[in-house]
Amino acid sequence: MAGGGPVGTAPAASGRTKSSRPSNPRRRAREFVIQGLYQWQVGGQDEAAIQVQAEGVAGFDKADGALYGTLLAEARQNADALKLDLAPHIDRNWDEVSPIERCVLLLGACELKLHPETPYRVIINEAIELAKTYGGTDGHKFVNGVLDKLAAVLRAAELQKR
Repeated sequence: MAGGGPVGTAPAASGRTKSSRPSNPRRRAREFVIQGLYQWQVGGQDEAAIQVQAEGVAGFDKADGALYGTLLAEARQNADALKLDLAPHIDRNWDEVSPIERCVLLLGACELKLHPETPYRVIINEAIELAKTYGGTDGHKFVNGVLDKLAAVLRAAELQKR
């Protein structure tokens, strides 16, 4: 798995993407959300363990802590409903999607569904960047396709305005 470690170990939220751009606080928060979702899905860790791990990583203080806490909690609490929203747009079984792509899709779906204040293009672009940084070679293309289709359903009015 690109960007990750052994099974149960979350990919490092380094604060730098493959293009070596520094992350802004919101992107950094999303990186830590991906890490937390990975720890939850693959490692079976609970919210307290995920929080302790995140706070121990250098640079966590540069993340938007409120956004991190909100998105991590919402994505975990709504995971089953978000998977149902995503399912019609995925061409394989959920368990066949790579763990990183699952985390990015859950985060993207969460933001599309529960955060209308964030433009859908921002959400999709952030998801693509996360998939490029932490996922497999072409994972970002898969994430883009799935979230584009989901946005057409969840954000139809916003898409019509463009």
